[in-house]
Amino acid sequence: MTTLGTPLSPSATRVMLLGSGELGKEVLIALQRLGVETLAVDRYENAPGQQVAHHARTITMSDPAQLKALIETERPHLVVPEIEAIATLMLEELEAAGVVRVIPTARAARLTMDREGIRRLAAETLGLPTSPYRFCDSLEELQAAIDGADGKGVGYPCIVKPVMSSSGKGQSKIDGPADVEKAWDYAMSGGRVGPGRIIVEGFIDFDYEITQLTVRALGVDGQVETHFCDPIGHVQVSGDYVESWQPHPMTPAALQRSRDIAKAVTDDLGGQGLFGVELFVKGDQVWFSEVSPRPHDTGMVTMITQWQNEFELHARAILGLPVSTVLKSPGASAVIYGGVEASGIAFDGVDEALRVPQTELRLFGKPESFTKRRMGVALAFDADVEKARAHAKLAASKVKPRRG
Repeated sequence: MTTLGTPLSPSATRVMLLGSGELGKEVLIALQRLGVETLAVDRYENAPGQQVAHHARTITMSDPAQLKALIETERPHLVVPEIEAIATLMLEELEAAGVVRVIPTARAARLTMDREGIRRLAAETLGLPTSPYRFCDSLEELQAAIDGADGKGVGYPCIVKPVMSSSGKGQSKIDGPADVEKAWDYAMSGGRVGPGRIIVEGFIDFDYEITQLTVRALGVDGQVETHFCDPIGHVQVSGDYVESWQPHPMTPAALQRSRDIAKAVTDDLGGQGLFGVELFVKGDQVWFSEVSPRPHDTGMVTMITQWQNEFELHARAILGLPVSTVLKSPGASAVIYGGVEASGIAFDGVDEALRVPQTELRLFGKPESFTKRRMGVALAFDADVEKARAHAKLAASKVKPRRG
């Protein structure tokens, strides 16, 4: 039996989120609806999640000393990483000492913080199909990895990414030798913790990409069960999602293979919660790409497509509550970008956007806008996924951020 306390009382169930952007904000809202006391942590003040949580703290989460001091002071029941740039070794230390429970586990947070840990787990430990890859620490190593001895490198075209980055930062495609140095420099500028190691991946000629949201939650017997949401299709530009839709049509064989791969990875990572597993698909073939042990940006579409969206699923799973991944309606999402470099922006056209049939908006409340910063998302539902995609993109286009 799961017991939940009352916020701001001695009986409170206290959950700390490390990272309080738009995804963390929705998790916090889902937790609060279940009577959980929430603490939102981020690297800057007035982050979206900090605006709705019971408590807000601002620290450098990649600093082990700051992170340890905060957790030992606040003593939450659960620590929920919502970004990757965290001192994960300190989380492992605190978890091992019994100070706190990390979601899904501290090991999972460490392995998925960088692409090297999770790629080696998937390809070398679990034997799952992935693109060919090499890790490199210099421009010379990158060129050698592409060319290879006796022509056995990853070849052209290929994809270069920092091992520690998110939302496509530092990611680029190399079509030939003239692009190599530029891609290296861009990767060095895009890492979360400054210049460092990169991964170069051989290009897979896939038909489409999906996100397979996978939930590890307790069943009636107290054992962890795995649940799957309908597959989510998405479009990425420079590695950053710009639209998504659910469900994405797949052959039965490809869908089963996707779920087999997702289960293998999430079983190894363990713990409870929602995982976003990214996969490449061509016909019935499926390749593992990446996994996030938390709600996924492409999964924002579930706010209009599922009875329990990905944030509610995450909240329920980490608290030991039952979950349902039943689809409510097909639907789509489209990103609203900042368009300007400014603080405290205003949004024109919200009324026009919401006049598009069967749409909703989420404006995240980020205190500072950048041209390509995600400031909101438009959502649409329709029995016809293509109509939902068109409506979501139309609604997003009508929202016009401007300097306040």
